[in-house]
Amino acid sequence: MLTFVSVCCWCSRDSSPSSDIADEAPLPNGHAVGSPGSASPSAGALRPPRPSRPQRPPASSHKPTSSTGKERYQRSHILNSHTTYWEQRVDHNDRVYYVDHIEKRTTWERPEPLPPGWERRLDPMGRVYFVDHVNRTTTWQRPTDESVRNYEEWQNQRSQLQGAMHRFNQRFIYGLAPTANKEFDPLGPLPPGWEKRTDSNRRMYFVHHPTRSTQWEDPRTQGLLNEKPLPEGWEMRFTVDGIPYFVDHNRKTTTYIDPRTGKSSLENGPQITYVRDFKAKVHYFRFWCQQLAMPQHIKIHVSRKTLFEDSFQQIMSCHPQDLRRRLWIIFPGEEGLDYGGVAREWFFLLSHEVLNPMYCLFEYAGKDNYCLQINPASFINPDHLKYFKFIGRFIAMALFHGKFIDTGFSLPFYKRILNKPLALKDLESIDPEFYNSYRDNSEEDCGLEMFFSVDKEILGEVTTHELKPDGGNIQVTEENKEEYIRLVAEWRLSRGVEEQTQAFLEGFNEVLPQQYLQYFDAKELEVMLCGMQEIDLGDWQRNTIYRHYARSSKQIVWFWQFVKEIDNEKRMRLLQFVTGTCRLPVGGFADLMGSNGPQKFCVEKVGKENWLPRSHTCFNRLDLPPYKSYEQLKEKLLFAIEETEGFGQE
Repeated sequence: MLTFVSVCCWCSRDSSPSSDIADEAPLPNGHAVGSPGSASPSAGALRPPRPSRPQRPPASSHKPTSSTGKERYQRSHILNSHTTYWEQRVDHNDRVYYVDHIEKRTTWERPEPLPPGWERRLDPMGRVYFVDHVNRTTTWQRPTDESVRNYEEWQNQRSQLQGAMHRFNQRFIYGLAPTANKEFDPLGPLPPGWEKRTDSNRRMYFVHHPTRSTQWEDPRTQGLLNEKPLPEGWEMRFTVDGIPYFVDHNRKTTTYIDPRTGKSSLENGPQITYVRDFKAKVHYFRFWCQQLAMPQHIKIHVSRKTLFEDSFQQIMSCHPQDLRRRLWIIFPGEEGLDYGGVAREWFFLLSHEVLNPMYCLFEYAGKDNYCLQINPASFINPDHLKYFKFIGRFIAMALFHGKFIDTGFSLPFYKRILNKPLALKDLESIDPEFYNSYRDNSEEDCGLEMFFSVDKEILGEVTTHELKPDGGNIQVTEENKEEYIRLVAEWRLSRGVEEQTQAFLEGFNEVLPQQYLQYFDAKELEVMLCGMQEIDLGDWQRNTIYRHYARSSKQIVWFWQFVKEIDNEKRMRLLQFVTGTCRLPVGGFADLMGSNGPQKFCVEKVGKENWLPRSHTCFNRLDLPPYKSYEQLKEKLLFAIEETEGFGQE
């Protein structure tokens, strides 16, 4: 198996961003852009002369003349001298070339101007960086009009999301109380001792003067986070007017009285209707995760050969809150810097390992149902509860960091993660025969002698389980039949896995408290965790951008012909090769994320026809060489997606 073909994009303060310019303006005959030319070139020189000290030419030098030799060599023109310091000159052969006095290099290609408001500078170590005078920021990467547009779109989306979060807080936490303030704030006044301020980047933060501390979180929105969980068997729902009410599944009653506080939800006045749109709920969830996020990053060193054990040791040795930091996954011997792509692959590969039924921790839900559920026989591994706690942390990390896993769970298991009550209907998806049998019993009169006990078999040993105290002596009658069916359904969905489920939820809650998911249902949670399964080719094409290629380029036409011809499995492998995961976010290809925010799938013209394709998973970019035939493109792409693994650095 060939390694180091899939390439994780890199950005480093120690690497000069000027290489971007070199790629845009290569010299003829393969000369490096930064290579110095000859001070006195001959008539057959193939590269521009070496740049001399920048001198502003006289006004007459801007006009064409008939001079030759040394006079023609000195003819030059300063381009944008106050910002980019490029100079245009003419050599002895009357060929125009350009001198970059910042980086002290020459090129035949006319330099592309920077976007408005940008300036190129040198730091004290001689490294080139770029200044954005509009936003007062700096970067090592050369800006382009496209990157500036993408950043502005991301800023607009971010501001819209922040505005939506104010409405979300108003909807779920506070009512619309009348206010006499001139500046209306839907969250009301700050608590005593708090002050709202804005930093130099216009980011809002809050000052607590009694403790002389600051924080990003709004103290008025922390009430939801500190709420106690509902009692067992209780659920909170909303009316069509957005007023919360509470369902007691134990007694099958509803009330406006919060069982935790004894207060009525009607006391808070009118509220805005609860939003049921899935994408909106995902945006709100991502916002709350940002509030929980810790600063800096955490490094996780794992080997591909011992991925399960290495990850187990690393994650379980960390404090749970440290797992909310930005992840920095390191595979020894692989040079890729993790700006998102390596982490995506780590989640995908590790989930494939830990959820493998061969480890006896999980099993398939049925003969024809490949969703996973906890294996009642997992106790054959004496450390199985530690592993379930580890898996709980890992699944919570996937949700918290917005990454996908390889295989999904059964819907009843998702309901347990959401702390939702289970019902007989939940059995239909994992054991249709069992479900149909007890559904028929619920509709017929009790004719058989049945008791509140069931038999279970684990590893060939049959034991009797009582559904309630002394259930073996309590006969099922018409009066208690519904209770019997409810207890049987709960037992069937949790038989022999109570301790494992508790360990899983303990690890899960350490990283991500369950109440952050209370507005999702089981199917929505599955999509958040596993992504979309089928790939929509039309959506893929509509949300793909090209660099140095056009939509009509024959290589692009061949690429989409190749994608249409291969089956869905190979499409997913191609997607994983380029993005690091074969799963798609909720919004499809339009919502693909890169290291710097939203980043569409990109195909760029790079390399020679005998090169293999390369991928930059941090930026969802495929480097596709200019192949001469469709057969050559197909052969190279198939080899890349089927025979390669690992990360390298260009």
